[in-house]
Amino acid sequence: MTVLTQNPARPLLAGDRSRIATNMTFVLVVLLVVASLFSLAIGAAGTSLWQGLSDLVMGRDLSLRDRVVLFDIRLPRTVMGILVGAALAVSGAVMQGLFRNPLADPGIVGVSAGAAFGAIVAIVLGGYLPAAIAASLGYYVVPAAAFVGSWVSTIILYRVSTRKGRTSVATMLLAGIALGSLTGAFSGVLIYIADDAQLRTLTFWGMGSVAGATWSKVLAALPLIAIALGVAPFLARGLNGLALGEAAASHMGISVQRTKNTAILTVAGATGAAVAVSGGIGFVGIVVPHLLRLMTGPDHRFLLINSALLGAALLLVADVISRTVIAPAELPIGIVTATIGGPFFLWVLLRQRGILDM
Repeated sequence: MTVLTQNPARPLLAGDRSRIATNMTFVLVVLLVVASLFSLAIGAAGTSLWQGLSDLVMGRDLSLRDRVVLFDIRLPRTVMGILVGAALAVSGAVMQGLFRNPLADPGIVGVSAGAAFGAIVAIVLGGYLPAAIAASLGYYVVPAAAFVGSWVSTIILYRVSTRKGRTSVATMLLAGIALGSLTGAFSGVLIYIADDAQLRTLTFWGMGSVAGATWSKVLAALPLIAIALGVAPFLARGLNGLALGEAAASHMGISVQRTKNTAILTVAGATGAAVAVSGGIGFVGIVVPHLLRLMTGPDHRFLLINSALLGAALLLVADVISRTVIAPAELPIGIVTATIGGPFFLWVLLRQRGILDM
């Protein structure tokens, strides 16, 4: 095996891009910090982040308006963007590793479709809920229904694709496509009977946004997303082994079935929580891990962590664009991510077919 450079601690072998991936982690941390500052600084209210920080450092009291804008509107929106972006990107990276397909994302197994169907049911039929339940859930009827929908779809997929304690990834893929079509049909029926106000709500929810972020919504999504992001790095060895095939992974001492189960639950929890609080935001789960795989290699030890960082930064940048491009109005963030992700996805397809030499 060819040795490129000799390091006293560890030789750098041909094809080893771990140093590049480590340097990328540092770059992405800086990028995330910068994106977070821009997210806190930019908004229609005109409140200055820098003036607010200066007042805090100098011991001066912030005005009530500045305090509300910075700490009750922009900060929870920024935190929500970080959580949702990281959750979607890591879910995409896990799904691509599990299916051994760089174009896989959480939507491929119907998790996102299940969450969307739950939200549509809540929006269209929420008025028929008992008064006590509607009053207790309040604004969180739609997020709660979306989360339940994602988990129900995950349970169905797991039951269909698991036999004698072994989960078939191919069966899960096909079942996910079928479940997505089925929930799409049911969603179409509900959309058909929805009134004008409900159609408007469905339209904006489907495009995705973090504009309505509050600390309550952040705290509702935080536990599941935090658990998923904490568990994901422990999947790295298993996903690296699965890249060689299930038989090879088993010979390496990897518990293939446990890796599959953990990966499925991780994606369901992260995606369900993200979709529940932000609506449908597409392409983050495809673009981020695939771009990092091209730049730093397929090693999931670095790919999962870097996906979380880049996904969070990308969503914050998209959110800043969404609130400035037609200010003082705001574009749904899903439009921005689709504008970025659509051409990238097409480029990936053309590149894989050899039509573009880039």
